[in-house]
Amino acid sequence: MILVSYLMNYILPRELGIILDSSTAFTMKNGNKRSPDISFVSRDKLKGLTELPDGFLDGAPDLEIEVLSPNNTIAEIDQKIVEYFENGSRLVWVINLKSRYGLVYRSAQEPDRLLKQSDSLDGEDVIAGFTMPLSELFQKISF
Repeated sequence: MILVSYLMNYILPRELGIILDSSTAFTMKNGNKRSPDISFVSRDKLKGLTELPDGFLDGAPDLEIEVLSPNNTIAEIDQKIVEYFENGSRLVWVINLKSRYGLVYRSAQEPDRLLKQSDSLDGEDVIAGFTMPLSELFQKISF
């Protein structure tokens, strides 16, 4: 939720697009339905719409974010990443909360960057100007 909050506070006032949670699914060209943990769909992809369609959105979000859970397998995450890029994603973030790192993908072949706790997420050209310290996701409860 921390990441969603940062994204919404940046994206919504600038009317850059929408942030969606895992209850939103996208239909891939191969018929698979994918529901990223968090996704960003740009204003350009939403042109002509006044509301989201019922059911599934066609294609992939511009930014897809997966937060790893203990049940995720490497093969499963790799397949999702391949499908997202084949369907129009421009940027994928994979966040490992337990091990405190993030992976940034600009293509499905391999991660472009490994982000450590001291690094920041960067929206690059997908959400221009957006940054967030990765350490914000790894806060310990202190009350």
